[in-house]
Amino acid sequence: MKKILILFLIILPLNSFAADYYIGEKVNRVFKLNKHLSIELSPGEWEVIRKTIFNWRTLNQRIIGIGRVENNKVVEIIEIYEGLLSGKYVGAIDSIINQIVFYDKYDGCYERPEYYLVKVYRKGSTHNCLIVNHVEVFKLLNSPDDPSLRGIAAPYNFWIDSKGYDIPKIMLESDHSYFSRLMRGNWFRIARFIDPSILNAPKSKYFSEETSEYHPAKIENHLLHKKTMDEWVKLSFDFHKKFEEKNQIKSHHKLKLN
Repeated sequence: MKKILILFLIILPLNSFAADYYIGEKVNRVFKLNKHLSIELSPGEWEVIRKTIFNWRTLNQRIIGIGRVENNKVVEIIEIYEGLLSGKYVGAIDSIINQIVFYDKYDGCYERPEYYLVKVYRKGSTHNCLIVNHVEVFKLLNSPDDPSLRGIAAPYNFWIDSKGYDIPKIMLESDHSYFSRLMRGNWFRIARFIDPSILNAPKSKYFSEETSEYHPAKIENHLLHKKTMDEWVKLSFDFHKKFEEKNQIKSHHKLKLN
């Protein structure tokens, strides 16, 4: 749902797209990407919502999005981006990744007023990034700040509208991204979105990105919401440590997550 959208996922380096899925396929307990990787999902039935594959010469990329519903309400969405980018065009590819991750004016791996937390390692073409924040769901799906992304959430909107699902007004997000030419030159980016009710969050009164109780400028005045966000940070740290471990990244590339 962003430029390149998750709970309880562990990912391993891939050399090819071994496992395949079709839109509408149901997944329970385990989401298997290939013979090396099985993803444990939170309880309930998940459905494949989005599947996009880009193949150009030696470069292969894909995006898979899955979602889970409780009581007719969307409570989790997971989107995985996998780019097999080793081989030719190294300079051009690295420049594009660098631009997307660090210099996009709408979102990126740098401090922004709406982000609750950013952790990053960056050296040369290598980056390891974790972002924790909140999102205004209707805006994200229908009117994102970046004009170039308008329409990109069409698979999710179709799924929601065709099934008559309700959506939370605010969701919590964590974004995990790792790329390094020292580790096969594959780029993995994962975005996780959850309804705060999963964490027994207090009810909210404000539902725009700027006015939400979860906004960093407001959250100190809403201590129960802060408690929920801090629990999400802890879960995101745990997830990112597993993400690093399963990507077998070098120790000095790891984030300091306390």
